Amino acid sequence: MTAVYINDVSAFLPNGPVSNDDIDRVLGELPNIGAKTRRIVLKNNKIRTRYYAVDPETGALTHSNAELAAEAVRRLHPVEDFKPADIECLCCGTATPDLLLPGHGLMVLGELAIPECDVMTAAGICISGMTALKHGYMNVATGASRNAVAVGSELASSHTRSEFMAPLMDAAGIEALEKRPIHAFDADFLRWMLSDGAGAVYLSPDRNPKGIALRIDWIDTISLAGRLETCMYAGGVKGPNGKVTGWRNREQIPAEARPWLMSIRQDIKLLDREIVASMGRVLKRVIDKRGLKPEAVDWFLPHYSSAYFRPKFYEEMARIGFEIPEEKWFTNLSEKGNTGSAAIYIILAELFHSGRLTPGERLLCFIPESGRFAHCFMHLTVVE
Repeated sequence: MTAVYINDVSAFLPNGPVSNDDIDRVLGELPNIGAKTRRIVLKNNKIRTRYYAVDPETGALTHSNAELAAEAVRRLHPVEDFKPADIECLCCGTATPDLLLPGHGLMVLGELAIPECDVMTAAGICISGMTALKHGYMNVATGASRNAVAVGSELASSHTRSEFMAPLMDAAGIEALEKRPIHAFDADFLRWMLSDGAGAVYLSPDRNPKGIALRIDWIDTISLAGRLETCMYAGGVKGPNGKVTGWRNREQIPAEARPWLMSIRQDIKLLDREIVASMGRVLKRVIDKRGLKPEAVDWFLPHYSSAYFRPKFYEEMARIGFEIPEEKWFTNLSEKGNTGSAAIYIILAELFHSGRLTPGERLLCFIPESGRFAHCFMHLTVVE
């Protein structure tokens, strides 16, 4: 297998940063959800600003998901004369495609308007961005392509604008939020957590001619869907037996559930019980497989949806003997928001261009997904 290097990382965040006080002004207000509720959610997720592809004056979308992804690709500059037409393999992951079909990757290629190339679309939630990256990595490592660009992008505001959402939280649900912050991860409250954005990486068998590059040592993605129920979903309704009925079976969906059929939902009890515990199981498996040692990690780049989970993940890592001091953690959730499949790209882009990385340092990236519970770990080494 040929060594593969990340020679550049880019990020694109649409429009300007949106403060906590301006969320409802941009997305529109939801009835029955007041300022107190918003404060509780924001206190726990610790997000101060985020980005929306939404015109604050009209409420209309300013970018499609494909346009966000294409702009991230255009911002890549791995070599001086690089242009998107040089791409041989384009791999795109998202949870919020513009269309059911064609595939999202093909729509991104159309936006770029470049010559024919190999295109791959990864569906899913947060892991989809890493699935795209792993496909590009394997394409280059096996010699199938001389280079690859992987992209993660999200247009979460397409689900969270007031025109699209049908509020489902009643007074009892809001009261429960005060007692148990985990309730902040259901549909009505996710609008204060999810953000729009895109990121991209350029993959090559050649090291950067100038500056640093990141050698991909390995990428492990492990799903627990064979043992655990669906937790996060959209386009369906989950019944008391744990089975999800999709939108095509509309006649089987209760009339009272149809208004929020396309809303992003989470099974809160299942999320609370499994997201941290499943991360520990997967990490232990990766440790055993890779001989991973916590002291050998110089930078830990976690993507978590909310700061609520940060201490919980830390405690679980410590419990299994893999404690990484928090001074080694690097994230930008508070300024960039939760951009789903794009988040790890946006985190990596900031660190890559910060001037803080030195040759020989090792990075461990962590990406969880609550959809049906999957976790991804990627190990990188800084080279010059």
